[in-house]
Amino acid sequence: MRHDERHRTHRTGWLRAAVLGANDGIVSTASLVLGVAATGAGAQATLVAGVASLVAGAMSMAAGEYVSVSSQADTENADLAREKTELAENPRQEHAELTAIYVKRGLGESLASEVATQLMAHDALGAHARDELGISDTLAARPVQAALASAASFAAGAALPLLVVLLLPGAALMWGVAGSSLFFLAALGLVAARAGGAPLGVSAVRVTFWGALAMAITAGVGALFGVAA
Repeated sequence: MRHDERHRTHRTGWLRAAVLGANDGIVSTASLVLGVAATGAGAQATLVAGVASLVAGAMSMAAGEYVSVSSQADTENADLAREKTELAENPRQEHAELTAIYVKRGLGESLASEVATQLMAHDALGAHARDELGISDTLAARPVQAALASAASFAAGAALPLLVVLLLPGAALMWGVAGSSLFFLAALGLVAARAGGAPLGVSAVRVTFWGALAMAITAGVGALFGVAA
């Protein structure tokens, strides 16, 4: 009987960037829209501010993800280059290091040595990258993938409150944007939890709570400045 295991670890790279981007898109754009609307600005000015937030935010997310993940990739590549040099210059010491790692994980000395020998004969750098450095193909840094996922998801998230601005009259704008954005955030939490295999309720509540807090604070600041004007 076939035993089919479905793991989700391979999704962590793009899932993190996508959830972060969509969450930021909804929260930042909805918060900005509420803040601008609270000052008494018209629907057109509010929409323009929201569109500007979408464009600027998507570019900022893409640039930020690319730079940060590129830094991670640079560190990984530097460690791999150093490990490659050490394997060429002192293979016995590297074999001993790998053997010690397997002994700590529960293998006997002789078996650990044999495993290290066979793995190094097959792919020495890959074995050390995975077991000594903790670098694997599944979790390796991918700057372009992270940047694209983050920018696209931010734009998609930001478009949701803007769509509400287009559809609702000015009198219902603030409550409509706030309520719909909380719904979108809860849905995002559910989708992210489903994709990552996490508890649905906890994820939805976490995302919605912080989004509500951000929108409330921004709307309050907008109202304060609006009254002052």
